Amino acid sequence: MLRSIGVLLLTVIALQAQAKVDAVQASRLNGDLTPLGGERGGNAVGTIPDWEGGLAQPIAGYQAGMHHPDPYASDAVQYVVNSKNLGQYQALLPVGLKTLLETNPDYFLRVFPTRRSAAAPQSIYDATRFNALNAELISGGNGVQGAAAGAPFPLPETGQEAIWNHIMRYRGEQIHFVTNQAAVLSSGGYNLLKLERDIYFRYGREGVSPKDLDNTLFYYKYKVVAPAKLSGSALVVQETLDQVLSIRKAWRFNRGERRVRRLPMLAFDTLQPDTNGMATADMVDSYNGAPDRYEWQLLGKQELLVPYNSYAVHQKGLPYARILQAKSVNPDLLRYELHRVWVVEAALRKGFSHPYAKRRFYLDEDSWQILAVDLYDKNGELIGLQESHPISYYDVPMFGSTLETIYDFQGRRYFADGLDNNEPMYDFHAPLSPGDFTPQALRREGN
Repeated sequence: MLRSIGVLLLTVIALQAQAKVDAVQASRLNGDLTPLGGERGGNAVGTIPDWEGGLAQPIAGYQAGMHHPDPYASDAVQYVVNSKNLGQYQALLPVGLKTLLETNPDYFLRVFPTRRSAAAPQSIYDATRFNALNAELISGGNGVQGAAAGAPFPLPETGQEAIWNHIMRYRGEQIHFVTNQAAVLSSGGYNLLKLERDIYFRYGREGVSPKDLDNTLFYYKYKVVAPAKLSGSALVVQETLDQVLSIRKAWRFNRGERRVRRLPMLAFDTLQPDTNGMATADMVDSYNGAPDRYEWQLLGKQELLVPYNSYAVHQKGLPYARILQAKSVNPDLLRYELHRVWVVEAALRKGFSHPYAKRRFYLDEDSWQILAVDLYDKNGELIGLQESHPISYYDVPMFGSTLETIYDFQGRRYFADGLDNNEPMYDFHAPLSPGDFTPQALRREGN
């Protein structure tokens, strides 16, 4: 009996601290793998090229403050996938994307040559190499220690490790930006909500050590700018790294009440306001927060058609009415490419509730950005698709989404976030500090 207990304790300890690899494995990050853990070489048939460093410098003609010009504007469409020829390409599609094509005959994919544009600063690559030797999961996989920047697990062995790579991927050190979001109803009608947003990252800052993090991943704030009836309302979030140890802290300023209130819960299945019930709190950025309500499984890699290099929908001056069509975002503005993605499946643990009892995530091997998510209900029925349409913000450099969408198949509607075509471009050098993300700062924002 005592021997069995001892074996059980050793198993628990192993599960709580895992993921370090030996020096030989870590050396692959300078060899057959990219610095973030993707396969450096292309595929055998040449439809996926080698990774050659991505877009690590601004392209010719770019000036600070511009909506990023498309470095691949001269690329021609290779082929189009639609409901009529779906059978020919369905093995290359996430399940949700296949369903979107089946249920919406007007939707189609413009497939372009694969461009492996993802890049990050050298400091992030160096940190990732360090992480391979030092980072480990703690708290049953619900936290990470031994890392302060970079992908914590560039050679993942579990679904939890892979999803932490997305949660902790590099997104710059601070950002000020203004974007619009819209819940597009089945009739095609929608109202825009304009938000002014700020993010200050603790994790990923050059020179920060693990002990400097103080269990903090980043700080986030938004203020509603329009419509006028909602303007002035604001939110501040202090995002913890291990949310089982210490849940995220959030405060909201309600313009009508003229006061700041601490929110008891802003996580998991809490519905985001002004999304018409389509987006839960943990769907922001495709997935965020503690992974403890799901069982995670790493299903391996696939070559799939996914959103990539979405510069056309990012361009300055595009009317939002041209982007937001009935039933879907305008497919004439979207770009799909063939990429290798990690496939991670999350199944809801017993005793927890969530509209999405199962989710299948597709993570870009070159950046750890989630590109698509299949959404299933408690009966195992596919009910939605979430997509991120990314670009390389080559002035940083950083690879991330310029537009995010959630399709509700049952309601024949969708939610879009990130519309910034008629707003100032992201400022990755905004003068922000942790002091800007307190309840007191929120109160000042509202006044």
